[in-house]
Amino acid sequence: MNKTIITTPHAPAPIGPYNQAVLTGTMLFISGQICLNPATGELKNKDIQEETHQVMHNLKAILQQAGMDFGNVVKTTIFLTDMHQFGAVNEVYGKYFESNLPAGQAGFPARETVQVSALPKFVNVEISMIAVKE
Repeated sequence: MNKTIITTPHAPAPIGPYNQAVLTGTMLFISGQICLNPATGELKNKDIQEETHQVMHNLKAILQQAGMDFGNVVKTTIFLTDMHQFGAVNEVYGKYFESNLPAGQAGFPARETVQVSALPKFVNVEISMIAVKE
């Protein structure tokens, strides 16, 4: 199996023994991202919307480093510490995919959203992705 490690300074460096993403064949597996600002190393979490936007910016940077965008994403997993925040996270998350949809189609990726007791650095949301390069 041929694996290519994808890294970019425009997303947070891993805080453990893993990579930002791994490309194998046409499939890109992106590790869960949290709301760390890669330029400062600080959390961007004044509210759940800001937190989700930063997570999506981090994911976008990794996709771009691999020559992809949100249109290539086939599967996501969202981890929340409070399912009551699902609506706010969902609203922000959806905006990043809408511009990649063909007119009149609902081409969002497959997804699950789960509530967990805690996340790294005690953030409220973490999102991972699988994308396919055409």
